[in-house]
Amino acid sequence: MPTQPIGTPLPQWIAPPHPQARIIHGPRCRLEPLAAESHAAALYEAYADDPSGRGWTYLPYGPFADAGQYAKWIDDLAQRKDTMLFAIVDSASGLPTGVAGYLRITPEAGSIEIGHLHFSPRLQRTPMATEALFLLMREAFALGYRRLEWKCDSLNQPSRRAAVRLGFSYEGTFRQATVVKGRNRDTAWFSIIDGEWPALQGAIEDWLDPGNFTPDGRQRSALAGRIATNACTTEAVAGSPG
Repeated sequence: MPTQPIGTPLPQWIAPPHPQARIIHGPRCRLEPLAAESHAAALYEAYADDPSGRGWTYLPYGPFADAGQYAKWIDDLAQRKDTMLFAIVDSASGLPTGVAGYLRITPEAGSIEIGHLHFSPRLQRTPMATEALFLLMREAFALGYRRLEWKCDSLNQPSRRAAVRLGFSYEGTFRQATVVKGRNRDTAWFSIIDGEWPALQGAIEDWLDPGNFTPDGRQRSALAGRIATNACTTEAVAGSPG
């Protein structure tokens, strides 16, 4: 019988647990399980700082007419078992400034996706935004997931840049993947796998270190450079003779 190529055996593979709805703490922010009663009104107010509504453009929902409608959407989404969202709460002010979370949670495949990202202007392009995403990334791999996904509208350039900046690898674009708000959406796919995570974790932690920022909050070195340096170091170690 001719042999056929098959995937790498995983004799020690055990499906990871489902993420828990718990508070995840970081130095600059904390992630609180999203709850309409606790977060809807404050988030709706924070999103009002974006009067153009650009933050809603690539999301499959919103904008909402009022905080009550937004609260209802949060309550409805809470019924989905494959989705878990968090409010990103500023540790200094105690105010929620955005939303991020997990979707397509598939423990049996060891796969989980970061998504539903909606950052208010108060959060955009801040170290806190990077920290919030890092907390989700770290939690996923600590639980034992072997694949972390990031998907976005292929035309959403800020989201694509954010994925690459954090170390996600572009895998391709699913053409005519879905219809969103009456228009076509091609979906760009990105991923990080567990073997890549240790180097990426070190690079992001180094970037988030307070010493990487000047007193007025400017970064001393960019995250992309740190990720590239750590990746090269990891490859060199992996390729060195035993």
